[in-house]
Amino acid sequence: MDRVRRISMVILERYPEKFGTDFNQNKDTLKQLVVVRSKVLRNRIAGYITSHIRKENPEKVSSSTETTEPEKQQNNRKA
Repeated sequence: MDRVRRISMVILERYPEKFGTDFNQNKDTLKQLVVVRSKVLRNRIAGYITSHIRKENPEKVSSSTETTEPEKQQNNRKA
């Protein structure tokens, strides 16, 4: 089991009510709960937690996290 998954699962077992489906909110929560010296590692852990929660509870995924059609077009223009 890789490090990100192992750390994420330990954190989720200890603080399941603190995390949700929003990556930025999970990143801030993670910053408050544990000390992660690497920004990249913190983001990978927050990303894993976010994706895990979305897979476990698809009904919790809010429509605000989905990209809207105008945002998709704007992103395509930048690329």
